[in-house]
Amino acid sequence: MGHAVARPARGLPSWRSLRWKIAALVTVASCAVALAVGILVHRSTLDRSMTMGRGQALTALVSAVDDHRRPGGAWTGESDPERIPPMLLQQVRSTGQAGTWYDDRNPDIPWMWAAEPVGDQVVAVQIDMGVELRSRQALDRHIVMAALATLGVVVPSAALAAELPSRRLRRVARTARRIADGDLNARTAEGGRGGDEITEISATVDSMADSLRERLLSEQRFTADVAHELRTPLMGLVTSAELLPEGEVTDLVRDRVRVLRALVEDLLEISRLDAGAEHADPRPVALGDVVEDCLARTGLQARLTVTGAAGNTEAETDPRRLDRILANLVANAHRHGRAPVEVTVDGTTIVVRDHGPGFPGVLLAEGPQRFRTGTAERGRGHGLGLTIALGQAQVIGATLTLANAADGGAVATLRLRDLEGS
Repeated sequence: MGHAVARPARGLPSWRSLRWKIAALVTVASCAVALAVGILVHRSTLDRSMTMGRGQALTALVSAVDDHRRPGGAWTGESDPERIPPMLLQQVRSTGQAGTWYDDRNPDIPWMWAAEPVGDQVVAVQIDMGVELRSRQALDRHIVMAALATLGVVVPSAALAAELPSRRLRRVARTARRIADGDLNARTAEGGRGGDEITEISATVDSMADSLRERLLSEQRFTADVAHELRTPLMGLVTSAELLPEGEVTDLVRDRVRVLRALVEDLLEISRLDAGAEHADPRPVALGDVVEDCLARTGLQARLTVTGAAGNTEAETDPRRLDRILANLVANAHRHGRAPVEVTVDGTTIVVRDHGPGFPGVLLAEGPQRFRTGTAERGRGHGLGLTIALGQAQVIGATLTLANAADGGAVATLRLRDLEGS
């Protein structure tokens, strides 16, 4: 039987989804490429600009030196040490050769200086590099705009391209959840297309569903066969036990025969539930009265509390199957819990609670399973009561949840549909 499993909230795709991770990876990679290309182009342009500036400055310097040396020539250079950059002046005087210096002390008006010692003077010229600076700045802006435009195309394209594998993976996840909820006919519908890792995962999920379905069908067939094969000799045992003379041994035999008969009837009921042969016969019932009559028929002690107007509440349900569910829940509370056993009716919700150790953790995690009682002792039930209760709840369209109370004790909550189907 299935049991409740936590589900992620539906809505917008999570930012942690594969689609957005791929888009983020493409964005980072594109930014890294754009940054690397931008830096490379910027450095290359800067080197070219500096080389051209130095060449122009040295050419102008040669012309200025020739004019300086030629008598009566027009002086086009600079020889005032106060105006020449100190670093260039020191370099030229120390080496005795011509040198250049990029002067960016004023970022808006950069200059390329060239200087050469001539006699006891230093002759220098300066070339305006403002045009080159503005050209580089314009190139940087164009690179940034081109990178942003490229990202504006590449990132949405990557997100759209990642949607197809993401959609296929979500289909596989939905199928796996349906299989976990008991729908062993669910398949991924991937077939053999793609031939990639997602196809392999899909084929594995489908193969797992086929294997689980075969095992479950085999188990169901075994349960039904055992129950039917035991029924005939059991009827003979019942008849023979009734013919035994009265006595202590006879009472013991009859008690064991009754236990065996109840077990076989439970197995038959489970086999019918597994086969989908059980169908509800719903009709409006006064819920408080039905629960009270059911508790009286069990013969077990249980404290009934009907809150508010629940005594007059009508629910759409099958009273015979509801009786079966409550009888199993109350019997389970007495068998595995401790008194007092409390039954509360509030609207269309019925709560059965005991004050024992509570449901085992494995039962809450995996749900009720046949022949697993969750107790260390053997012979205290066969683990069928809760399995039957859950199966009958599904037949009548009710929801049965199991939990443990904060102050101790097991709590079984049965929610029925009211007349409006809420």
